[in-house]
Amino acid sequence: MFTLLKRSPSGKARLGRIETGHGTIETPIFMPVGTLATVKAVHQTVLRDTVKAQIILGNTYHLYLRPGMDVMREAGGLHRFMNWNGPILTDSGGYQVFSLSAQRKLDERGAVFKSHLDGSEHRFTPESVVGIQRDLGSDIMMVLDECPPYPCDRGYAVTSMHLTHRWAARCKAAFEETGPRYGHRQALFGIVQGSVFADLRLDSAKAIADLEFPGNAIGGLSVGEPTDLMYQMTDLVTDILPADKPRYLMGVGTPANLLHNVARGVDMFDCVMPTRNARNGMIFTRNGTINLRNSKWKRDFSSADDGFTSTLCRDHSLAYIHHLFRCGEILGLELASAHNLQFYHWLMAEIRTRIADDTFDGWYEDMARTLDRRL
Repeated sequence: MFTLLKRSPSGKARLGRIETGHGTIETPIFMPVGTLATVKAVHQTVLRDTVKAQIILGNTYHLYLRPGMDVMREAGGLHRFMNWNGPILTDSGGYQVFSLSAQRKLDERGAVFKSHLDGSEHRFTPESVVGIQRDLGSDIMMVLDECPPYPCDRGYAVTSMHLTHRWAARCKAAFEETGPRYGHRQALFGIVQGSVFADLRLDSAKAIADLEFPGNAIGGLSVGEPTDLMYQMTDLVTDILPADKPRYLMGVGTPANLLHNVARGVDMFDCVMPTRNARNGMIFTRNGTINLRNSKWKRDFSSADDGFTSTLCRDHSLAYIHHLFRCGEILGLELASAHNLQFYHWLMAEIRTRIADDTFDGWYEDMARTLDRRL
């Protein structure tokens, strides 16, 4: 499934390729988040032809609640339901369930939670989330895990981590006892936890690696901890996880976060940030970030990023996009969302080029500082 093509000569950055039943993914890669079978404000044709997304992410919790698995099975799976013929990764719903701290209960069997839609009660078990993801037909499935909050005490982190390991083993058993529904192969990834305790992260990475999943994720980061701690935990974990399998850092992050974590050996990323920030008027450019609602752009008839190929930059001025946001026009959300995703994919392509020509290690820190600027 995964081919490691090259390592950075003086660091941990990696160039790779993942083969799936719906196409090839060149890594490092960013995955747009399509929570409810849609990447918000971005049509599938734009994702495919303009953004050139190689893979997108769907959410088990939300799709389980609506439209529900009966509809999903009738549709022939998530790919057909949303008319997306590229690879899809689905998370297990664990993060969403555990974020409902006041509406869920944990036990060895799994998690009981109340729907945020109507208050109805449901249960997720390691076995049931594998079944749901079989119904969805995602190319890459995730095990059920518990994502501990930050901060949490060490005792909680230990208990949570061991529960995640036991659930991961049960997910693997359920995966091996079942098969795909729609004629294409599926893969199941494990998830490392351990909060921000270095020894727990190392223990968890070893335990998950020993389960021999075809890919491994790093969960429980970017949940409020200082950025330096996130980098430290990632650096520890990537020293342990197998080099011949893809490494996925869940829910991360800013363009600078991507650069720093690629440098620490991560291959895959997802985050709602590019589309969520776009809907709130923030776009990312090669010179830094721009708040489109700021009145300083009212009479600025230049491009947000001259020479960048997004429709927002190529066809419109900052003054026009500022006007759309100030007036609440939907076109502003669409243009900004597509732009941010196109920017993230440009950045990942640039990273891959830099790793390929051995210039990544001397470039990424300066680029991260540039991208963190506010314009």
